[in-house]
Amino acid sequence: MGQTALKIITEDEFGVVIDLVYATPNNLAGQVVYQEAVCALHPDAEACLRKAANYARQAGLTLKIFDAYRPNQAQEIFWSVLSDAQYVSDPAQGSNHSRGVAVDVTLLNGQGQALDMGTGFDDMQERAHHDRTDLPPEVQKNRLLLLGIMLHAGFRSIPSEWWHYELPNSRAYPMIDSDLVKV
Repeated sequence: MGQTALKIITEDEFGVVIDLVYATPNNLAGQVVYQEAVCALHPDAEACLRKAANYARQAGLTLKIFDAYRPNQAQEIFWSVLSDAQYVSDPAQGSNHSRGVAVDVTLLNGQGQALDMGTGFDDMQERAHHDRTDLPPEVQKNRLLLLGIMLHAGFRSIPSEWWHYELPNSRAYPMIDSDLVKV
């Protein structure tokens, strides 16, 4: 694994809210996965996240981060719970989170309330996919707003998760072995 130095993301510096869901039992695995967690990204993704946070602020919104860098040991746990490559990357190939170039986010309004995205984070079902036509217009608007912010900042989306964004050439980045997040 590569030795790329991760950049730490803080609420104060970036103007975001950080809620690392995998440090709680309220997640896909149903257990605390991160025993210790720091929100961090590869420097290239960190620069894009900084832009995204600024764009959200320009719209009177705040980015909320659910996950960023993820050790491959955590990926193994998620794969054991849901070995469906549409939603969880096979740890043998590595997750883009484990490369530090993927981030899971949503938007908060000016009162700190999450915008309605139609499903919760880590809701691994078709309603969580982008390009759904059967969701209410407000949900469509919110998802498109998030999509626009993240694309404009330099990220790309994936079809199956409205919350997941990554760098366009993410597979070109090496896996990162960092102790910032302990499983």
